Amino acid sequence: MKFWRNFVLIALILTGVSCSEYDKLLKDGTAQQRLNAANEYYDKGNYFKALQLYDQLIVELRGLPPYEEAFYRYCWCNYQQEQYLMAAYYFKNLAKTLPNSKFAEESLFMAAYCQYLESAETPLDQSSTDDALKEFQLFVNKYPNSEKVKQCNDLMDELRFKLETKDFNTALLYYKIEEYKAAVVAMQNVLKDYPATKYREQAMFYILKAEYSYAAGSIDSKKKERFAQATKAFNTFKTQYPQSTYLREAETINQKITLQLSKLK
Repeated sequence: MKFWRNFVLIALILTGVSCSEYDKLLKDGTAQQRLNAANEYYDKGNYFKALQLYDQLIVELRGLPPYEEAFYRYCWCNYQQEQYLMAAYYFKNLAKTLPNSKFAEESLFMAAYCQYLESAETPLDQSSTDDALKEFQLFVNKYPNSEKVKQCNDLMDELRFKLETKDFNTALLYYKIEEYKAAVVAMQNVLKDYPATKYREQAMFYILKAEYSYAAGSIDSKKKERFAQATKAFNTFKTQYPQSTYLREAETINQKITLQLSKLK
């Protein structure tokens, strides 16, 4: 027990000395001393302490030879601290202000990737997803021959699917709360905005269901026109998906439509 008490006491003393030296370095150290210390902390993975030193140095070293790498490491310190929006800002700033830097291409990619990491979960607002898509597209446009283009395209596909899912779920919600006209419009927008969407079959099926329910709840003077629209939705669905798992239910709906139209005649 005595040994461990002494060990803890010595550790605390050393920590206090270390912190004192670090604070003194931040306040009174020369630029070179702080740069040496920042690089040492960075190489050892102590990004928190390195970040504070680089934060000072990227102002003081601007225009000097060590500036470029210090700025690059500063960006990575923000990333390693999981400050992704800050990292995205500084990576992009590096690529913009130092376009001829050996770090420019990687920095522009990382600016996009940090935005990707900030992309919200599907049920939430997707403005962060839109931002990430724009940044990846900017990278692809600027570096079309980069080895990272394929990764960018894969990540953009993932982000677009998130937007598809968000929009499809919104359209489905309209159907569930019996806002049938809004559901039809929203599902049609999914098909228009994402021509190759994985939700295409489902969207077309729910357009049929929504058109039928909308017609069934209409006043008599509107029913004939709206049931005819539902018939059109059924024919389009059956033509495009003759083997669909939804086809039996779709045909049942179409029988109801036919019956209603015969009554109206």
